[in-house]
Amino acid sequence: MAIERIVDTSAHDDDGAEQQIEVTLRPQTFDEYVGQERLKRNLRLAIEAAKKRGEPIDHVLLYGPPGLGKTTMAGVIAHEMGAGLRVTSGPAIEKAGDLASILTNLGDGDILFIDEIHRLGRAVEEVLYSAMEDYRIDIMIDKGPSARSIQIDLNPFTLVGATTRSGLLTAPLRARFGINLHLEYYAPETLSRIIKRSANLLKVPIEGDAAVEIARRSRGTPRICNALLRRVRDFAQVKGNGTIDHAIAQSSLQSLNIDKYGLDEIDNKILLTIIDKFRGGPVGVSTIATAIGEDAGTLEEVYEPYLIMEGFIKRTPRGRMATELAYEHLGKTMRGSSVSEPSLFE
Repeated sequence: MAIERIVDTSAHDDDGAEQQIEVTLRPQTFDEYVGQERLKRNLRLAIEAAKKRGEPIDHVLLYGPPGLGKTTMAGVIAHEMGAGLRVTSGPAIEKAGDLASILTNLGDGDILFIDEIHRLGRAVEEVLYSAMEDYRIDIMIDKGPSARSIQIDLNPFTLVGATTRSGLLTAPLRARFGINLHLEYYAPETLSRIIKRSANLLKVPIEGDAAVEIARRSRGTPRICNALLRRVRDFAQVKGNGTIDHAIAQSSLQSLNIDKYGLDEIDNKILLTIIDKFRGGPVGVSTIATAIGEDAGTLEEVYEPYLIMEGFIKRTPRGRMATELAYEHLGKTMRGSSVSEPSLFE
């Protein structure tokens, strides 16, 4: 399977060795991909049917929180189909001409993966509609009186779109995806298996209870568990004998300020801000963001979902509130006034 990255839009610059590790940890087949069993069953069926017909698989939309394996799943689909994979992202495609250039260079049956597809420009999205439905695009040449439209036929291809915010997708674009799949957070048992597999690939000995300890603090996300594994490996090689045991895992995670619930320094800061500065809430997201010096969008997309999922905060019509669990976790006494506030979903 040929993988060609057109544009790398990652926000952080890892060194070459770290990027190589990330590549080696990515599973290439469904058998290697741990977790998301329902999703894998549906995709296996669709891929087998497409192979029997000799057609590319229908367009696939993968949505869910960051770090759950959407990009990896696109690579697995390409590998299982025996097709080439071209990777780009929504913000990188600024003009319709950029998209036309990418589409015309796709081979027969190739997979085009667009990350953060909800951030595509409106003009680009319009070009994508006809490409997805009819495998042809209409583009305008020149301007003014000499402007003319030309039609370009494309090779049959599969678009795999990934988004962390499916609600921002326009209805026409969403309707053109034949397969819509939601990636869910991973159970600690599943993450433990991922950690053992990654440790084996990294050639790092790890004990079972140490893998469970790292998994419990990984916020249900493979990207985080692999990142923690690499950091714990550093501690094991410097302060231990190279083997990751339970004691090394606990001490290293404590040094990284990651508690038993997987909450880091920012998570605890959010909870402390709601409890100490705003009497447990309710308080708006923008107010919390200003108080901790963080962007409101980042707080809402990155930190809040896990805190809500684990029951540390809840949404109400008037804002966010700390729950009883948050008070217990931080060793605070809960004020009676905070209990009676109705939930947004009650």
